[in-house]
Amino acid sequence: MEKLLKLFGYDAKTMSVRKEIIGGITSFLTMAYILAVNPSIIGATGMDQGAVFTSTCIAAVVGTMVMALYAKLPFVLAPGMGLNAFFAFTVVLTMGYTWQFALTAVLIEGLIFILLTLTGLRQKMVEAIPTVLRSAISPGIGLFIALVGLKNAGVVVSSDATFVTIGNLKDTAVLLAIFGILFSAVLVVKKLTGALLFGIIATTLIGIPVGVTHCTAIVDFPPSIRPIVMSFEWGSILTVDMAVCVITFLFIDMFDTMGTLIGVASRAGMVDEKGNIPFLGKAFMADAVGTTVGACLGSSTITTFVESASGVEAGGRSGLTAATAALCFFLSLFFAPLFLCIPNQATAPALILVGVMMMGGIGKIDFTKYATAIPCFFCIALMPMTYSISDGILIGVISYVAIHLFTGKLKEEDPDNDVTMGTIVLAVLFVLKYALL
Repeated sequence: MEKLLKLFGYDAKTMSVRKEIIGGITSFLTMAYILAVNPSIIGATGMDQGAVFTSTCIAAVVGTMVMALYAKLPFVLAPGMGLNAFFAFTVVLTMGYTWQFALTAVLIEGLIFILLTLTGLRQKMVEAIPTVLRSAISPGIGLFIALVGLKNAGVVVSSDATFVTIGNLKDTAVLLAIFGILFSAVLVVKKLTGALLFGIIATTLIGIPVGVTHCTAIVDFPPSIRPIVMSFEWGSILTVDMAVCVITFLFIDMFDTMGTLIGVASRAGMVDEKGNIPFLGKAFMADAVGTTVGACLGSSTITTFVESASGVEAGGRSGLTAATAALCFFLSLFFAPLFLCIPNQATAPALILVGVMMMGGIGKIDFTKYATAIPCFFCIALMPMTYSISDGILIGVISYVAIHLFTGKLKEEDPDNDVTMGTIVLAVLFVLKYALL
């Protein structure tokens, strides 16, 4: 048993098998929505939705198991939200390309990521971001996923007049979500192990008699992936359009993943005294391999999910957490109706409370030093306001370099916050991204 656990980086002195398993289940439940949402989004391109459901599960299992066994980390991977929308609504439905063309772009992106990870370039890009700006990523993600949770709960809704506004607090589904938030908060305050998981289960069960939770079946056979597996459009790989699509996928995936890993790792206490993450290269490799294999299976880009923070908060610290989540994804192939009956109102409380927990890093930012505080504020604020982790990071870096250049102050009291040549190169690339893509 001990040898098996060591495969996942489990340390009996500092970790608990029970917490690792609960962490994996919690992460899975907070992101199980991808099993319903991804087939719906990708299916809009004409791809067989049943096949996409199966490829989503298998790709999540592969990517997450690489994370568990190779990186030995508690992070969970699946087809990324935002990236799947770009795949379907931009590349296929707007630009007019086939879904086979889009899958080919995803495959090329994955192969490039493997190359960038092997050469260490992805890690160097992270290290080029000033330490204080990295401290802003976790709180920014906290606000972002809290907004996602509030939106899923119906507590926050869109408004033509004010963009967002309070939802209908008399609606049964919203009231159920509010109950889940308060119930989970009480469990968290009482420091009950698995508080977020128990909150999800309790809210789901209470949703049955009030008509929010609907479960019509429990077991079903997974659909075949034959209609979409290894479906590539090789004749387009050398075109300019393919290059534009690949570069866009690269930017979105790279900085969404980077932000998620930094934010969740910070919350888990996996960051050293200089703000660096020693295992980042292996985590990036899991992401790259998952994307490459996923493309072969007919899936959009695989990325590390920010919902992994819920599993970390539940106590997950090793690859055993990721392996547990991977097992849940595998079982969902056969128990899809059961897993998919969990309503958004049940998972929303976990996302909102994890958002609260990720705000701790904001204390590392001195908001009286405006040269660093302003870019950090942009990074934090723009993640939820643009609904994009990558946009928050990109604009944070651009503003950091611009302010320091125009004030003639490239050096800070802390050398880890200096504007280096690497930071400037990143800022230039980010500006070109917005200008050309």
